[in-house]
Amino acid sequence: MEEYDIVVLGGGSGSQVATAAADRGLEAAVLEPGPLGGACVTRGCVPSKALIHRADLVSEIRRADRFGIDADLRGVEYGAVTEAVHDTVYARADRQRESLERADGVTRYRTAGRFVDERTVELDDGGDRIRGEDVVIAVGSRPVAPPIDGLDDVDYLTSDDALYLDERPDSLAIVGGGYIGAELGYFFAALGTEVSIVGRSDRLVPREDDDVSDLVTASIDRYCEVYAGHEARAVRERDDGSVAVAVEAGDDEETEVAADALLVAAGRRPNTDTLDPENAGVEVDDRGHVEVDERLATTADGVWALGDVLAAYPFKHVADYESRVVAANVLDDAGETVDYEGVPHAIFTSPQVASVGETEGELAEAGVEYESTLVTYDAAPKGLILGEDESFVKVLAEPGGGEILGCHVVGPEAATMIHEVAVTIQSGPGTVDAVADAVHVHPALNEVVLKAFDDLSSRSYSTAPDWRGTNG
Repeated sequence: MEEYDIVVLGGGSGSQVATAAADRGLEAAVLEPGPLGGACVTRGCVPSKALIHRADLVSEIRRADRFGIDADLRGVEYGAVTEAVHDTVYARADRQRESLERADGVTRYRTAGRFVDERTVELDDGGDRIRGEDVVIAVGSRPVAPPIDGLDDVDYLTSDDALYLDERPDSLAIVGGGYIGAELGYFFAALGTEVSIVGRSDRLVPREDDDVSDLVTASIDRYCEVYAGHEARAVRERDDGSVAVAVEAGDDEETEVAADALLVAAGRRPNTDTLDPENAGVEVDDRGHVEVDERLATTADGVWALGDVLAAYPFKHVADYESRVVAANVLDDAGETVDYEGVPHAIFTSPQVASVGETEGELAEAGVEYESTLVTYDAAPKGLILGEDESFVKVLAEPGGGEILGCHVVGPEAATMIHEVAVTIQSGPGTVDAVADAVHVHPALNEVVLKAFDDLSSRSYSTAPDWRGTNG
């Protein structure tokens, strides 16, 4: 049985722990049957955002007349779009594989494995066993299929295989109103597909702040058929080969949504069911998420976990952060703990969304005293020029310019604009005044952030002019 200092299960963010160990002269092993980089690189956030970038370009061309520009979109070579994205992301995965395999002290196993004892893993491709002084669980997650009658009898797509279709479907039904369904709905609709989205909640992206999900739902409803507050009850294949989805509203009203293709985007589940974690003394919750302490140590000595197998924040940027924490604790016994305060996330729909901290609903439910303000983009010159009178920045904070409790941005460049708030929270002092007192570039969209925080600052006067003409 081969023995290593560190065994990493999964070739995504966890592989960074293996390379860090190898840099220290230790022996590490990485088990990954598929391409390196994890789901994010080849079948998740990287290719989907590359496709969405194309959708953004198409959308900008189509609305160019708003700015006095006569532009004509003559067509989209769909297969060329998906092929280019596929080649780009898999080339990156190949470079990552080559780098890992060249690293001294790292052995890559092109297979998965499962626990057979404490820190002992049996390889799936032959039964050989390896053992690690420390083991890192970082096997990620996969799409889940909900219990819909007839689903097993029809062909359907998940986010894993919807990204690289050779041909664009003329029509597409999406089951799932979360961020994956909303993002892919935007992409396909922008490129010409007739899209219907069926979501159980009354609004799309329901985990966001209510003001955010209200605007996103209304916006997406302009280019997709949105069935919010509907449950997909059954699916069937029609005589012409298309798929029909029977959906039911809360009042028991039923309707049928038909489309050439069906995409199921109803969430993801951790891949821990493939690991037999109980054989190693690793406890998981009823959804399969690994139980860890604040150091990311599991219930088994010498076994750690990070990424989507945890319940906290299923984002690639969080998994990279968690890999640094695990590396510090494994290699240096640093006792470092995770701190998720100020972790932002984004949704790349149209409009784009970015958030950090609590929603207004969460604060109200917890009985927290707060102040809020919502400032539309046209309060800043660039937003006014772009004609963005619906997009907004919303701030939730302790009264009197105190602690930032949440910030939510909807509109162009939201994923970039949120970072000054995230950095302020993470590096401190995470107060309204810390953002409001900073000098911002003029004219830039972040002046909307400035205006929102200035509204809640402790000053008795405003120093951020409102370019809609209400002050300044």
